[in-house]
Amino acid sequence: MALHLQTFKTRTLTAIVFVAIMLCGLLVNHWSFLVLFSVIHTGCWLEYQKLRGLIDAEYKNISTFHKYGVILAGFGFMLWMTNDAYSFGSVRLSELGWYLMMVVLIALPINEILLSRQFKLKIIFISLAGLLYISLSCGLMIALRCEGMIYGSLFTLDLGLILPLLLIATIWINDTMAYIVGSLIGKTPLSPISPKKTWEGTIGGAVLAIATITLFGFMLFKVDATQVLLIASIACVAGIIGDLFESKLKRRAGVKDSGNIMPGHGGFLDRFDSLLTATIFVWIYVKLFL
Repeated sequence: MALHLQTFKTRTLTAIVFVAIMLCGLLVNHWSFLVLFSVIHTGCWLEYQKLRGLIDAEYKNISTFHKYGVILAGFGFMLWMTNDAYSFGSVRLSELGWYLMMVVLIALPINEILLSRQFKLKIIFISLAGLLYISLSCGLMIALRCEGMIYGSLFTLDLGLILPLLLIATIWINDTMAYIVGSLIGKTPLSPISPKKTWEGTIGGAVLAIATITLFGFMLFKVDATQVLLIASIACVAGIIGDLFESKLKRRAGVKDSGNIMPGHGGFLDRFDSLLTATIFVWIYVKLFL
């Protein structure tokens, strides 16, 4: 696959703007982090619902309460994953999130059965899959952010940011290097699901991402290089799975991109598909072994 200069320029310009917005959300404070991933959560959900509607016409006709109710339930889960730093006086967002999630999850089936009369297990399963695919991941990213906050800061950097930054940087570097390496030397298709991706690009991107993150993680944060290497490796492998899963959704829906909010990069799911899957597996590893 040849390197298309105009496409590369478009992707680069969009990436610069995207990275600037992401860094503001990530680095300003813990509130901006929550706002950033709340926007990502909503954007991913709307695109997921659009894709599922194209795949299954019945899902396109879900009620308004169902459409936005599942997004609210997922947002409630995200709030539930926060810690005491996310409070207004004596009111903790984690408690509000729990009640919001429970109220919506109880109200949804009642609405489907009694009001909209559209209760179908297949439709419910599609929405539950969305909660696992998108909301679980965004909530666990908030959990990773909160995990290190109790340890203070290092050179003014909130330690709660280390794991999210390592994870996000791994995905970014992997995606970028896989595109460049694949464009320059890629010849062997990775999968029929995503024919433009190659084994050369996939392996090259992963190796470069793991090496870069391990080196910088050790030099900047003085963290255990072995642990960083393992986390980066998990992120790369899980990210590839997430990328292929989203490609499968788009292929079944008959679309090239999940959205068009980012020229050259597509939509929210196109940009965060790898991160959604990688976050879950990294969180599991952190909980079990760190």
